Amino acid sequence: MNPSCRDTLPAKVATGERQAAAAAAHALVGTIVAALETAGLPPTSISKAEAKFTPQKVVIEDFDAQLVNVNELEPITVEDLLGREKVELDWGPVAEFVKNKSVLVTGGGGSIGSELCRQLARLGVSQLTIVDHAEYNLYAIDKELQGSDIVIKSLLGNVTNKAHLFHIFKQSRPDLVFHAAAYKHVPLLENHASEAFLNNVVGTRHVADCCDEFGVDQMVLISTDKAVNPYSVMGATKRLAEKYCQFINSTSQTDYVAVRFGNVLGSAGSVVPLFEQQIAQGGPVTVTHKDMERYFMTIPEACQLILQGLVLEETQDSTLVLDMGQPVKIKNLAERMITLAGKTGQVNIQYTGLRPGEKLNEELHYDVEDLKATAVDKIYAAKRGQQNFSSLSVSIDQAQQHAVAFEQDALKKALCQMVPEFKTSTLELIKDQS
Repeated sequence: MNPSCRDTLPAKVATGERQAAAAAAHALVGTIVAALETAGLPPTSISKAEAKFTPQKVVIEDFDAQLVNVNELEPITVEDLLGREKVELDWGPVAEFVKNKSVLVTGGGGSIGSELCRQLARLGVSQLTIVDHAEYNLYAIDKELQGSDIVIKSLLGNVTNKAHLFHIFKQSRPDLVFHAAAYKHVPLLENHASEAFLNNVVGTRHVADCCDEFGVDQMVLISTDKAVNPYSVMGATKRLAEKYCQFINSTSQTDYVAVRFGNVLGSAGSVVPLFEQQIAQGGPVTVTHKDMERYFMTIPEACQLILQGLVLEETQDSTLVLDMGQPVKIKNLAERMITLAGKTGQVNIQYTGLRPGEKLNEELHYDVEDLKATAVDKIYAAKRGQQNFSSLSVSIDQAQQHAVAFEQDALKKALCQMVPEFKTSTLELIKDQS
């Protein structure tokens, strides 16, 4: 909205000016709705957006009582961008499950981890241990949650440090662990395979092993759709993290479950803040490919579904897959944001080409996985046939040696051996040089 339109219209204006202002307001609504339709926004969201931008009934004869104040209009939310209603679930069973439990969240200062902490604090856990290696993120969530009626321990630590992690578990004695700590930036990690492996794979193994050693009831691994038929180092490491949890689940008293979902709007690294910044600067808005599409969900609803997964009976030997709705074309998302900012025709879209590790489309489950509905709407259980994990732990040890020695090519080859479906153009070049 143009800043000059943000002020309330003067209380006393001439009749002709009042009529012109009312006509302009209605014309603005029509322009916005038409642009939304052109951008492909679903009808439900068009009606929501129309309601947000349409002032309350404007009667010319009583115009002073029906002034248009743009400051009072609701801002467009990420739900509007998604084009669907947000997820609303029954909290009762989850609250009963986590009540009086000691819960530990790794990566608790991140986008998903911090929202999990907020929701867990409201549900009445007895103790919440927040672990993060980024001190400001840890400080921010600790400050936000101070004053809660639960015991909060905010601990600076890195999941790659097994000795420190062991000490944290010994201190907190968790009943339930959410492992959200991970490196997630796809193009960046293509050139940092060692860091990706150590954090996403070795870190997950340390957390999973500590859960086993300390008799934790359940560990929830926060995974990603990029772990399915991975085309990136990030995706391959997250798939390997899933496999290790499946491996240890076969021998441990702890219940290990991975929850897999797509992109979340508003997270660190999300396209939404980037597009907002680019639109504010006058463009262009950069989109990698006109056919690029992704599954999207808001952070709060993703965390709601993660927590709902705790009370499911179908988690045995399964990966939980969140129903993300229909995939959204990034081009359409950019067009919607430009339109809703009132910048149609002023801000252009620039296509920059796929970046290293990126795919045009992501998948939420493998074709070989048996996908079944669960008792909770929007959560599915993906079950795979029997897998051979006999050499997995040894293979991870060997790959870890490559990682600490920064032997990137050897590490990527090892990843390909442990995750055979991992395919990248970079990997093909490495094979050719063998």
